[in-house]
Amino acid sequence: MKTNEQPKEIPMYIFMGFLDSGKTKFANETLLDRSFNDGAKTLLLVCEEGEEEYDEKALNKNNIFIEYLDEDTLNTEKLLELSKKYEPEIVLMEYNGLWELDRLFNIRVPKGWTVVQVISFVNASTYDVYVNNMKKIIIDEIRNADMIIFNRCDENTTKSEYRKSIRAVNRRAQVIFENKDGTVDNGGDSIELPFDVESDRIELEEEDFGLFYIDAADNPDKYLGKTIKFKAMVHKPSNYKQNEFVPGRFAMTCCAADIAFIGFKCYYEGAKILKDRDWVMVEGTIDKEFYPEFEGEGPVIKATSVAMTDPAEEELVYFN
Repeated sequence: MKTNEQPKEIPMYIFMGFLDSGKTKFANETLLDRSFNDGAKTLLLVCEEGEEEYDEKALNKNNIFIEYLDEDTLNTEKLLELSKKYEPEIVLMEYNGLWELDRLFNIRVPKGWTVVQVISFVNASTYDVYVNNMKKIIIDEIRNADMIIFNRCDENTTKSEYRKSIRAVNRRAQVIFENKDGTVDNGGDSIELPFDVESDRIELEEEDFGLFYIDAADNPDKYLGKTIKFKAMVHKPSNYKQNEFVPGRFAMTCCAADIAFIGFKCYYEGAKILKDRDWVMVEGTIDKEFYPEFEGEGPVIKATSVAMTDPAEEELVYFN
């Protein structure tokens, strides 16, 4: 007898980061907290062996079972085999930080396995070194993460600079800073803005767009109802309606080789005559709406005027 019953959803959590980034420590502490899986059978897939090891006996007592994978065994066939062997209700994967993420995302996982959260761990003391030497891999990790945890932070950690570099490539991720003693510290290092955010009308200098973008993305309610005026380049995504476009700028993100276009959706009745890469002066009111791709609300601009103008003196903007 055939049925149309859908496979049960099995939540899958992915931990990623380089060696000594704190993945295993975090996973150990999380898994041994029985409130995490509430006794549900959990399969932990480990793709690298770091300095800290898992206590398999303790994990087994919590109904958690470990399988180690390498580049040859991380494939669809192996995952299907493990799914049949364990019949897990929850799956966690500690992904090898040196492997490109395309390798993981191109694998067909067993039916029902659904990635619900991707967490990237970063050792704050080595972050700059990795950015300078392994740019593509670390940018990919940041871009695909739902949560980014900077650990081993101290008084020399430039939290605001790191937060700005993250926001340039990933607006939706939650960014957490953890001190060396394990306490969480997200305050005390806020962005210093070059414009008066308390004013009802904000006119941005050309070079200030990057900082406005970062702060407005993080704090959309702060800007609700304010009038904004700024110079920007036009981008018209193919799926946008005739009265929609994105006025924005190309920005230098967390490494010199990675340039991203940043901006917020703008509504304007005359947008249909605009073309990609036109330079315009935009004036309008800031509102907010839900962005499906960012899984949350973000700023939008309801323009009252959009006028053609000369290009900015510098095509790139920075976050300082």
